Amino acid sequence: MNDTTRNADTPAKVGQYRPSLAFYHANARGTGCAMKLSLHPAHDDTDGCIMMTMANQLTIGDRVSPNPVYPTFDWEGRLTVKLDFTDLSRIVQVFHGERESLGDGKGLYHQTARFSTSIVLRHIIEPESCYSFELYRKSRDGKDESSARIVLSDTEAFGLCRAMENSFGVISFGIPMLVEHDTTAYRREAREARNANAA
Repeated sequence: MNDTTRNADTPAKVGQYRPSLAFYHANARGTGCAMKLSLHPAHDDTDGCIMMTMANQLTIGDRVSPNPVYPTFDWEGRLTVKLDFTDLSRIVQVFHGERESLGDGKGLYHQTARFSTSIVLRHIIEPESCYSFELYRKSRDGKDESSARIVLSDTEAFGLCRAMENSFGVISFGIPMLVEHDTTAYRREAREARNANAA
């Protein structure tokens, strides 16, 4: 699902709004999770990436009442991780079945000055085929820990895999821009070549 919600009072300017691919998995136990992914193309000397954010379910909601109340998610306490070219390549390998999990079950690790984050993706076979995507974050001083987990169906994993594969071009090379350039010399050479062939 594409998340295209924004405040109607603050219309987005061109290039200001960034759409995201989102999965919302709430359940009646309140243990669900939501995941959003946004594409950041490469530009100048900055590599591109996909930013992945997870938020645990906050409220259960009530969809059967005359005035439905939808579940909410803890976006205030969200976990966000940057997936670069290598991370995404490894994730796609799992989706393609070349690996059963990231890092042979150990996951991928990112470290910042304040936190260490583990990214875990596993292909689950029983009781039915699906993919478990998990984030674990721990502060460097060990005082703060948090985690989030979402389970994707085979169909969702297939679509997400294709979206990631299609993003590699702009993550690697950015968005192509039309740059003005003088083609006078090229056109002159082409004309001279045609004239020479005609003679």
